[in-house]
Amino acid sequence: MTDRRVRCAWAKPTNPLYVEYHDREWGAPQHDDRHLFEMLVLEGAQAGLSWETVLNKRAHYRKAFAGFDPRKVARFDAARVRKLLADPGIIRNRLKVDSAITNARAFLAVQKEFGTFDRYLWGFVDGKPVKNAWTALKQIPPRTALSDALSKDLKKRGFRFVGSTICYAYLQAVGVVNDHVTTCFRYRRTAGPRA
Repeated sequence: MTDRRVRCAWAKPTNPLYVEYHDREWGAPQHDDRHLFEMLVLEGAQAGLSWETVLNKRAHYRKAFAGFDPRKVARFDAARVRKLLADPGIIRNRLKVDSAITNARAFLAVQKEFGTFDRYLWGFVDGKPVKNAWTALKQIPPRTALSDALSKDLKKRGFRFVGSTICYAYLQAVGVVNDHVTTCFRYRRTAGPRA
């Protein structure tokens, strides 16, 4: 039977990973610190590339980056970096690999200060997801005042690959912002007050 549900236009029906990511994860509020770290690494890795490229490599990224355990990633040394840069299962960009390690260390510092990264991140919206009401993909901005504020604060804390556009994609991915278009079947299924 054909799935006739209406989805956001970016969810490529030809790629099952894309459809599953859209249908089960994107825009849904996430609170698990390990998942929040995973998405931070993946959004940084995506910079300049398609999200499909990252999704297709995601399972291998989990193996290569110790299940996205920030404590383990923070301890990666030069030998581990060399191994990663030789691994065709990930995006082999030295700056992106180095930033994952730097960001793991900064992530741990945020956890120490706030108790959890979740508490820090969701503090930007007082714990309540922003639910926009876009009717078309072209209306969704690449950045907002919220992503500008997050980007500025993350950079101040030593994070890298966290420009405002990357931060906005991150906020969408982990459900701090719900940018499913109003015609998408996921729009009403994701929690949060309307912006």
